[in-house]
Amino acid sequence: MKLSIIIINYKTYLLTKQTIQSILNQNLTFNYEIILVDNYSNDGSIEQIENDFLNVNHLKIIRNPENGGFSKGNNVGLKEATGEFILLLNSDTSLGKNTLLRCIKYIENKNFKFNKKIGALGCKVVLEDGTLDHACKRGFPTPKASFYYLVGLDKKNPKKYGQYKATYLDENEIGEVDCLTGAFMLMPKEVLDKVGFLDEQFFMYGEDIDLCFRIKEAGYRIVYYPKVETVHFKGGSSKKQKNIMIYHFHNAMWLFYKKHYKNRESFLITQMVKLGISLRYTLVLLKNLMR
Repeated sequence: MKLSIIIINYKTYLLTKQTIQSILNQNLTFNYEIILVDNYSNDGSIEQIENDFLNVNHLKIIRNPENGGFSKGNNVGLKEATGEFILLLNSDTSLGKNTLLRCIKYIENKNFKFNKKIGALGCKVVLEDGTLDHACKRGFPTPKASFYYLVGLDKKNPKKYGQYKATYLDENEIGEVDCLTGAFMLMPKEVLDKVGFLDEQFFMYGEDIDLCFRIKEAGYRIVYYPKVETVHFKGGSSKKQKNIMIYHFHNAMWLFYKKHYKNRESFLITQMVKLGISLRYTLVLLKNLMR
């Protein structure tokens, strides 16, 4: 088995169906499996998908008895994966032409500049309007990088201060970055076997950054490969969000900081980070209520 593709479904029938169809449209020449984990949708969506793809032999459906979060759902799929490579793929994506073939070919070709010890590879991910989803190439949210981003220094001098969104790297240029989006993350299985699966304390958000951090700490490269694209159908920024999602987003910031930076930074920096996250959380909640 060359490739195992892990997808989480949670009440996203039409989007998940579109994602699976975009995989089938790839016309892959190697053996692959799609492992679809349903996080207790309980809305009939997984039954509809099962019926739609009844004759697709390499689609395996796993029904979780509860919704334990995005990380836990992916880990259920990862434990069943048998592929040489693992692709984490969001259920709200659509793969561009030859995306999987070209990514696998690139990661296997040791003659390319960045191919030595690739731990994770991401393609160019664009939003529905064609603009870049900046999460597909970014830096770790260190206190310094986050400060530069918040005060706008990254826009004034991307090369010097653009670590947060990796704006020092052109969106059409292949290069090494700190982290990728979990919407599309391709990894050799041997790397995951070494660094471990997703950290389940991240219920939703932040688990991809944490995984990339551990991959880099283990001595591997994180590579952004924009020669192929994937569309990510994210919710519009103007739409009202569920307060629980806003909570998980900001809680993930604090979890990541505590896990990777708290012991490296001073007490004062830690308190400033905690205050900054709390203030941002409050402002986003208020803004959401006004929509």
